[in-house]
This record gives sequence, structure tokens and C-alpha cells, in this order.
Amino acid sequence: MKADYHVHSDFSFDSKAPMEAQIERGIELGLDEMCFTEHVDYGVMADWDDPNPPMRKGRPYRNVDYPRYFETLHEMKRRYAGRISLRQGLELGVQRHTIGQYDALYEKYRDELDFALLSVHQVNDLEFYPPEYMEGKTQAEYNLGYYEELLAVARDFEHYSVLAHLDVMRRYDPAGEFPFAATRDIVAEILRTAIQKGKGIELNTASWRYELEDIQPRREILRLYRDLGGEILTIGSDGHRPERVGGNFDEARAILRDELGFRRFCTFEHMEPRFHEL
Repeated sequence: MKADYHVHSDFSFDSKAPMEAQIERGIELGLDEMCFTEHVDYGVMADWDDPNPPMRKGRPYRNVDYPRYFETLHEMKRRYAGRISLRQGLELGVQRHTIGQYDALYEKYRDELDFALLSVHQVNDLEFYPPEYMEGKTQAEYNLGYYEELLAVARDFEHYSVLAHLDVMRRYDPAGEFPFAATRDIVAEILRTAIQKGKGIELNTASWRYELEDIQPRREILRLYRDLGGEILTIGSDGHRPERVGGNFDEARAILRDELGFRRFCTFEHMEPRFHEL
């Protein structure tokens, strides 16, 4: 089984790739399954039906158009039946003060969803990129503040499948890599919380693209997740362009299996994990 469980298309504000182009690339790579995970970031983005959204990089800064997104995915599933399995997902950029909006979103579209990534992309509506959130804080303050937000959300929000790019701050930290030892205790608590709730973690292969010093999340986090009893694991490219779909999957699988001792990874259907051998 080869499956990419973190893919964006032009339904996300930061991608210009047609959904069909992403699917064709997945087929070209021999993927068996692909899950689209379009962006929803309440608090900073306008919702899909707001007639006057803010603009960012010349494009409307708003959430995925849910009705058109699911309708298009249904059509793609019909069109590509027998060539690749397509799953319906969202990437939820949750903050403490937006949890209620995501609860309502899930209740509205629960019958459409196979999978949901839990991300934290902002704290107090301040973005990591550009680095608004970091301004006026020490490196320790903004790194620990990010993990505190993620822990609070992971405790209080239920409607997700896996934690996405858990140490995402490494992508944007203007001071460089922050020592893992300084965050290990709170990361362990986040992982325990997820495991107790039956949630998982993703290996995000965009770490190669960002040229990080280690995979994402770093090896220490994945080992900790394994040692705490975590078993639910997905692999996603975070691909916003066709050439990034399925990126570095062979290397990722080898690291998970041969270095870190994982034996299985997951796909999802109707929010339930399905296990496969690595």
C-alpha cells in the first residue's frame, strides 16, 4: 500500500494545483490511495462564503469552499475509480478560541469526512509565517507557547485523526532549531493525550523540501510516540504542487521501519484507521 495522506489542491488558498493534476501525479507515482486535506483556519481566514475576504499574495485568504470541494471529490472518485482511491479530508488549523467553530464544522460535514489533520498554524490569531507570532518573544517563549496551544487544543478538541507536522515551528523559527530537550516534557504530554484519545501522528515528508536537519516530526518525537504506545501513523507529503506529491516516501518508510521500529502505517475511512505493513 502506498498512500499520501497530506495533499492540497487549488481548493486551498496556498495552492494553485488543480485537483486533477494532483491525482494524475499520484497515479504516475503508483500511489494506491490519496487523501486531500484542504485548509481550514478559523480566526485568521474568512470562511468560504464571505464575499469580502482579506487578500494574501494576491489571492482571497479564506477556507476551502466545502460544498464545491466535496462535490468535486465525488466526481473525481467516479472519474478515477479503479485507478486510485481518493479520500476526503481537511487540515484543521485549530486554536483554543476557535474550537467551537470546528465542532460545528464537523457536525455539518461528518458524513463526508474520512480524515482530519490537526494543526496549529497560529496562536492568538498571530501567524507563524510571516512570523507575527514570534515578534517580541524569546525563542523559548514562542516555541513553548506553540506547544502549550497544541496541548490545550489536543485536550479539548475531539474531531481529528492525527497530529500534523507536530514540530512545525522548526520550519519558521527565525533563530534556528530549538533544542528538543527543552520541549520534551510538553511534547510527551501532547503525545499521551493523543494516544489516550485514540489519535495518531503523521510523518510529514516536507522536511526534505524545507531542508530541516531531521525529519518532521524529528526522530526523537517519533521514538517517544512509539515508546508511549502510539501506533496510529500516517505519511503525508504536504504537497501543494504535483511535483511534491509522494515526495521522499521511500526514504520515510525506510526510516520508520528500519531505524525507528514501526511496522505499520495507517490510511483512514470514515474517520477510522486502517493498518498496513510498512
